[in-house]
Amino acid sequence: MKLHEYQSKQIFSRYGIPIPRGRVAATAGEARHIAEELGGRVVVKAQVLVGGRGKAGGVKVAKDPTEAELLATQILSMDIKGLPVRKVLVDEAAAIEQEIYLGITNDRAAKKPVIMCSAAGGVDIEEVARVSPEKIIKVHVNPLLGIKDYQTRDIAAGIDLPREYWKSFGDILKGLWQAFEDNDATLAEINPLIISKDKRLIALDGKMLIDDNALFRHPDLSEMRDTDEDAPSEVEARKYGLTFIKLDGNVGCMVNGAGLAMATMDILKFFGGAPANFLDIGGGAGAEKVAAAMRIILADPNVKAILINIFGGITRCDEVAKGLITAMEEVRPNVPMVVRLVGTNAEEGRAMLANASMITAETLAEAAQKAVAAAKGA
Repeated sequence: MKLHEYQSKQIFSRYGIPIPRGRVAATAGEARHIAEELGGRVVVKAQVLVGGRGKAGGVKVAKDPTEAELLATQILSMDIKGLPVRKVLVDEAAAIEQEIYLGITNDRAAKKPVIMCSAAGGVDIEEVARVSPEKIIKVHVNPLLGIKDYQTRDIAAGIDLPREYWKSFGDILKGLWQAFEDNDATLAEINPLIISKDKRLIALDGKMLIDDNALFRHPDLSEMRDTDEDAPSEVEARKYGLTFIKLDGNVGCMVNGAGLAMATMDILKFFGGAPANFLDIGGGAGAEKVAAAMRIILADPNVKAILINIFGGITRCDEVAKGLITAMEEVRPNVPMVVRLVGTNAEEGRAMLANASMITAETLAEAAQKAVAAAKGA
């Protein structure tokens, strides 16, 4: 789950990371009021969950409240990469002396979190990594020990940070680590972390990504989710606890278990098909959840056939069959459906589906071949 800049910086602030004074506004009038409170020059920044806001005209500097209101009016009417701007962040403008990149993410190869820091801040860090990888300092963190003082000093020295800033830099880095760890983040990033003209370190921008699988521990973060970026089908799936990702193919897939779902998609491709989605109904899925999954799949106009592949362990095949029948009565699908039920109560499930207009299969290979043929109109 992505957090907006203002949300990320609010979290950073709770961990002692200095951020500019400012607030978020949903109207141009609110932006003017905030600018009046701040006094002087302000920055009006579009709050959308995509990069490249500045290049798209979504970040502007205003010299007074009147101009802040005008710029907010313009920015709030924008779409940036297909996403509407619903809010703007009005921050006090900073006089920048130097920009630094500072971020923490997971290094899957090393199986550890990694700190990345570069004196080339304020720009696309991926481009820096591609063109000048030597400019990025990387330090892995033992999650049981956290960040140690010597590591903060090594990083500060590695980017040639003046020594008078080492203490405050260390405090910021430790705060960023704590924010990353406490909130189950997969990314916590400050870009740029600036040295201001008045000799302070300030997190001018912020970004956090939260692990969806950990959101049950963070109901406060779940409430921050912005669904503008999500496909409607993924939003609907989330209501029922389904794991759903829309793809570009024409064979809808309903499977229980992520590994089995991946295998199902692979074998569809092996036989010349293309999956329209990844959908894991999970273990112990009841009739209501299965019916919801069916409705979500059928909402995709690209779906020409559906492959249902259920291994009944925790999930009972008769419950899946009941859900399929309920879904068919509600939605009345007009695409062929291929069903493979194996495991707990599989015979009962097949018996329930005997009178339904479904194609059955005993093996996954057979089911995939029949689904691909059905999608092609064979």
